[in-house]
Amino acid sequence: MTSLGFLYPGHAAEDDYPRIEQLLGADIRLDVIHTDTGEDARGVDALRAAGTPERLAAGVGDLRMAGAEAVVWACAGGGFVHGWEGAHQQVRALARTAGMPASSTSFAFTNALRELGLRRVAVAATYPDDVAELFTAFLRASGAEVTAVAAAGIGTAAEAGAWGEDEVLALAVSADARAAEAVLLPDTALHTAAHLQSLEKAVGKPVLTANQVTVWEALRLTDRRVNAPELGTLFTRGYVNPSGV
Repeated sequence: MTSLGFLYPGHAAEDDYPRIEQLLGADIRLDVIHTDTGEDARGVDALRAAGTPERLAAGVGDLRMAGAEAVVWACAGGGFVHGWEGAHQQVRALARTAGMPASSTSFAFTNALRELGLRRVAVAATYPDDVAELFTAFLRASGAEVTAVAAAGIGTAAEAGAWGEDEVLALAVSADARAAEAVLLPDTALHTAAHLQSLEKAVGKPVLTANQVTVWEALRLTDRRVNAPELGTLFTRGYVNPSGV
């Protein structure tokens, strides 16, 4: 049994994780611990506050008790708003506190792109414009080329979590660009686990979504390979590479 740990901010789309667990197979367990977010807001200051060392450390003990072998901070915005170096410092601090390999959703995206050999991407963000721009800056710092960005301007995780398949598909399609090799949806508050095949069919290329890449990143940290076509191209192409952050 491989036990993977996730620190998930508040409550929005955490039911993506049991859905993904079911698709991965009986020998993989996904343990989700909810962290305090303070204010449910998508402003830069609120996102930075959501990922403080103290808030992340508060959930680590429960994950250790559950037998987690790796931990991922399951929040894209709470990582990339710190910038490339700041996000690295956040993950290193989490690994020291947890005493196990650690990463974040932000690095899950960049590692997944590297694994798939993709560089040109379109970003379909639920965030306000300024937060979406910080994500694109993070991607560029990793070496990716952002060809197009669509920002929906959603101000809270609760609002993003209430979106259904139609809204998710519309956002992805609106962001897609011919030059893009993949479309990225960077919000763990957005339900996407049930829509990955529909998303890839709609845009005709790989789609990477926040909860999907977060689980993939935890598998990468534990050097697990899983073939799960329902979870999109990321779970069917290539090998989960143990190198990275």
